[in-house]
Amino acid sequence: MRFSISTAFLPTDQLVPIARAADELGYDSLAMPDHVVDLETLRTPYPYTPDGARRWGPEAEWPDPWVMAGALSTVTTRLRFVTSVYVPALRNPFQVAKSVGTAAVISGNRVALGVGIGWCEEEFELLEQGFRTRGRRTDEGLALIKELWQPGWREFHGEFYDAPRLVMEPTPTAPVPIYVGGLSEIAFARAARHDGWVGDMYRTDEAIGWATRLAEVRAETGAEGDFSVFVALTDAFLPEHFARAEEGGVTDCMTMPWMYYSGRDATVEQKVEGMARFADDVIEPLASARGS
Repeated sequence: MRFSISTAFLPTDQLVPIARAADELGYDSLAMPDHVVDLETLRTPYPYTPDGARRWGPEAEWPDPWVMAGALSTVTTRLRFVTSVYVPALRNPFQVAKSVGTAAVISGNRVALGVGIGWCEEEFELLEQGFRTRGRRTDEGLALIKELWQPGWREFHGEFYDAPRLVMEPTPTAPVPIYVGGLSEIAFARAARHDGWVGDMYRTDEAIGWATRLAEVRAETGAEGDFSVFVALTDAFLPEHFARAEEGGVTDCMTMPWMYYSGRDATVEQKVEGMARFADDVIEPLASARGS
């Protein structure tokens, strides 16, 4: 199992020391969430809490993930940068392709595009993008983005987007993995067409259930190749807990290790200390048990 540090709601000025520590301590990636703005009043309920209330307050910071990936890649050597998740349908896909592709080049191909179709209708309205068409625009936009990441002259003709012969440079020198979020069967089918799935916070048994269903969908559609399953586990804290999740199909665990040791209000020094303790308590024993 690979471990990813979640940057959700972290103060932006803590990102450099946390990225450096993650790079040095053997974490696989940073998982970077995405919102352009946080509106004070919403009609749309947040879909991941029982009462529809948001998990964060107005003080939460949402730095642009691709600016973050480009900047943090210059102070790290091996750490990957994964969005958890980015909403491409909020933006023009040409700009998404440019931002992600540039971050891929700067980082030496250490980025992955985790996407969702988005839940906040008011944010779509503010950015002047259609909410009702976001699923179809996501599918077509991803096809266009992958085309724009290819070198040389390209063109594209779809329902929503049209591109005459053009070139977009720089282009990534290796494929950028695309992971898809969402719990519907449509989302699972979309994920199966790409390189992985990004989930939310689950108990281990629930995460294994989603991983099993994704494997079934991939088998039904004839999908082949490596496939990543990203989740945060709410009831795992010992190496054997994470090993059981891995055996059940979970490949990547998003975590804030300082929560085990110092809690939500940890200082940046305590966060780095917690990351080191978790590496000793969990990551190293897991690697040793695998013989890697």
